[in-house]
Amino acid sequence: MIPVVAAEVLDSFCTEQIQYAASSLWPGERAVLGAHAPSVTGYVRQIEVGGRLLSAKHSLLGVSLVSVMRGACGTWEKVRAQQTAYGTSPTSLPAREAAELDALAAAGLAVARTAGCDGGVLFTEPVTGPTLADLVFKSPERTGELLGRTLSALQVLQRPVVAEKAELSAIKERGIDATFRRKFNGISGLAYLEQVGGARLDERTRHNVAVTVGQVIARLLKLRLAPPVGAAQVLYGDLKPEHVLFPDGPEGLPVFINPALHPGPGHADAAKLISRTVLSLIAVPPPGSPTAVLNGVDAFVQEQLRPMRRAMGGLYLRRLLVTWLMDTTNITTTYLSAPSTLPLPEHAGALVERIEAVCTLLDRVSALLVADAEPAASWRLALSHAAKAATR
Repeated sequence: MIPVVAAEVLDSFCTEQIQYAASSLWPGERAVLGAHAPSVTGYVRQIEVGGRLLSAKHSLLGVSLVSVMRGACGTWEKVRAQQTAYGTSPTSLPAREAAELDALAAAGLAVARTAGCDGGVLFTEPVTGPTLADLVFKSPERTGELLGRTLSALQVLQRPVVAEKAELSAIKERGIDATFRRKFNGISGLAYLEQVGGARLDERTRHNVAVTVGQVIARLLKLRLAPPVGAAQVLYGDLKPEHVLFPDGPEGLPVFINPALHPGPGHADAAKLISRTVLSLIAVPPPGSPTAVLNGVDAFVQEQLRPMRRAMGGLYLRRLLVTWLMDTTNITTTYLSAPSTLPLPEHAGALVERIEAVCTLLDRVSALLVADAEPAASWRLALSHAAKAATR
């Protein structure tokens, strides 16, 4: 893969595409671009159209900005040529996400409202208020309750109206397992690993990270072959703490953004919530000890285990741990392989600075799983390792 596009070129192109889409959807309305929200996936920017504030998200070929900038989709000329057709396709990522937001709203879930979709750009009404990550940082003792309420609100995903839409417009490529297989299987996976950390780490740290991550990936490629627990269900798919907002504060209902509905194992949404909560804890620890947050994570998981028999609970824990590690590996390697010219979200930059702690966590927990340690003991040790990783 050859780096083909500089950040300023990408910024200029995506900005033009957003402005063109806005003029197509709302001809004659004045469109004023606002702040850019750094991301490694889509290009996100605020825009005011006819006095109405919107969030605009542009998707380049449905892949991450990191992949485009690294040359995974070919030359910039090829990307631009393919994007014209992609932006008008009813199966583009923005078109599918718009359909999913509408289906979720119809099912009664509080989500960002779709304002329009055109040319590979999805416009939504902005959702304001603290995110789940903000609330956990501010009130770590409420972590278990907040995670539980988030997952409980998503029970509407299993309603027929949502299940039908999830089948028609599934965003399977955002799934944890699908992402892991795409990134790390075969020769392309080896090539990808060679880029990890190259632009953001010193040589010693880069070497240590590459060795550890390579070992972790080899273990997880074997561990992920275990059968899932229970029947497949509709997953939210991109259930990050920053995608859950509480406009009315912690006592109010959560509002969800950026869905990626697809069928999958029931533990996967919980695994992503746990993975990203722990990464936030490592990147920016709340005041005091990390214990309160991790106790809340444990309480959240114990509630999921409560209706299960012991044997089933053990299988659930094991799959939860494997999927947690897969998601953490997915996102941290994306951050590390991002060109230095691509702005990272603030928490991602802080996480890169703590990458050795993340790698130690991944190494120790994956070694436990390969050794086939008793699931409940592995879970307790994983939380202990997470606490150490979050202690500066």
